[in-house]
Amino acid sequence: MSDTQTQNGPKILYSERQWVPWYWWLIAAFIVALISAQLSFNRSVLWLYIPAITLSCLAVWVLLSMSDTRVRVELDPDGTRWLVTGQANLPNTVVPRSLAVPATAKRNAMGRQLDPAAFVVSHGWVPEMVMLVLDDPEDPTPYWLIATRNPEALLQAFVPEQAESATKSLRTH
Repeated sequence: MSDTQTQNGPKILYSERQWVPWYWWLIAAFIVALISAQLSFNRSVLWLYIPAITLSCLAVWVLLSMSDTRVRVELDPDGTRWLVTGQANLPNTVVPRSLAVPATAKRNAMGRQLDPAAFVVSHGWVPEMVMLVLDDPEDPTPYWLIATRNPEALLQAFVPEQAESATKSLRTH
């Protein structure tokens, strides 16, 4: 979490990048080594190096692109807080209710109860989420479901007046 002022821009209250787990890098290295060894079997050494380099670059690109999700809360000079993830942004003024979704309830929130019109940012390796219910007549989206590693800090930065009641579900599990 950070509390910094950007150059002539909004103040960043919370920032998170959702990296893939460290052991995925080990699995990728194992797969690259296995495939490279299979391709080089009874062949020249070039059949080891070229696939190893090519597959390593491919694995790094895939893992970095999967880790590209960023969640940020910004504070405008006028006092409006914005939740920004990718190209989507949400002002705190249209969020009358919020809820922290614990890891034990994530499956239900993402299952049959999920509204197809909801805005969802989710990864399997990020266990908890926040639900932000919208009250905006111009937006057909009923709520946002955002995966986060620290729902308490995200809610405290985005909707501080709701954070205490919204995180009760985390303390009961």
